[in-house]
Amino acid sequence: MQGIAVDRLGKRFGATPVLRDVSLRVAAGEFLALVGPSGCGKSTLLRSIAGIEHPDSGRIQIGGRDVTGLRPSQRDVAMVFQSYALYPQLTVEENIAVPLAMRRLNAAQRLPLVGGWMPGARAARDSITRDVRQAASSLGLGALLGRRPGQLSGGQRQRVALARAIVRRPAAFLMDEPLSNLDASLRVQTRREIVAIHRAAGVATVYVTHDQSEALTMADRVAVMQAGEILQVASPAEIYADPQDLRVATFIGSPRINTLPAEADAEGVLRVAGQAVGLRVEGSGPMTLAVRPEDLQPGDAGLPAVIETVEFLGDSLLMHLHHPATGTPLVLRLAPEERESLPASGEIGLRFPLDRALVFDARGQRVALRSLLPEAALVR
Repeated sequence: MQGIAVDRLGKRFGATPVLRDVSLRVAAGEFLALVGPSGCGKSTLLRSIAGIEHPDSGRIQIGGRDVTGLRPSQRDVAMVFQSYALYPQLTVEENIAVPLAMRRLNAAQRLPLVGGWMPGARAARDSITRDVRQAASSLGLGALLGRRPGQLSGGQRQRVALARAIVRRPAAFLMDEPLSNLDASLRVQTRREIVAIHRAAGVATVYVTHDQSEALTMADRVAVMQAGEILQVASPAEIYADPQDLRVATFIGSPRINTLPAEADAEGVLRVAGQAVGLRVEGSGPMTLAVRPEDLQPGDAGLPAVIETVEFLGDSLLMHLHHPATGTPLVLRLAPEERESLPASGEIGLRFPLDRALVFDARGQRVALRSLLPEAALVR
């Protein structure tokens, strides 16, 4: 396939497994965000694709070529690092030109002073200058070409690193948390620029981040990774609304999804602390009921919850509560005007759309809903 294909990649650091039989496909022209907590193995996977790390097992293909045993320079990928990795003694123009100089100029043509007089050097250098200025212009760096990295802001340095990556026109872009050193406003602006660059280039892009908002807003598909395994790969909407693993459900979403310990009887009727919640599921035994904060609705009846605190966020409120029987913390998202109709403290009831509820078994795997029970205490 054209793009990136990772098959059953394994990697250990000493006795510690970092990648566990990881398989992943990124189509040509696709933007895939690899998201997960620190230490889950996402940067190791990216570095393995780039050739910086060598896997213990498995295979990597880029653009239809098996590159597993090739050096980074032979893989035709461009990598953008969190730390920018710019040469401080070079100007912006020279930094952007480095990968082109290594590709288009031979060793003699790269020599200082005399290199420019070598046969073919002038034409090659002119083509490099044209491509560098085009890449710089696309990122708003045209007026900064003569400056050095120390004279640039963090956002400008990050754009230089991006320009150096795109100027090569590689088979794939690999980006390792490139926005983590920027402030909030610059992150929003630069992530739009990265998406625009990706669309213009039309090549496979793997973007590593621990920030779920970046993953959900930028990517065509999101791969959620934990403990060296990829748990689920799907579109941002599917990852949020239809997680197949409890770890995915609890990692994606802010505030975090509400989870309550539950039990399904022999007929699959789900109960929380003995109270039926209106659902019949496949299977029986210990379960976890999960509901997004925006899906909870306050009322007089339903799942009991005790009000603790309220946070004002401007366009919404977060009400923090707990379930009295289990002590489980809960979060409810409200419009500001809804607060006036609720008590300041005490117990309220919580309902939710039954078809929006997520149920997971004792292993954390998604359980199918068999039916809704409108006669139960919690109804839509």
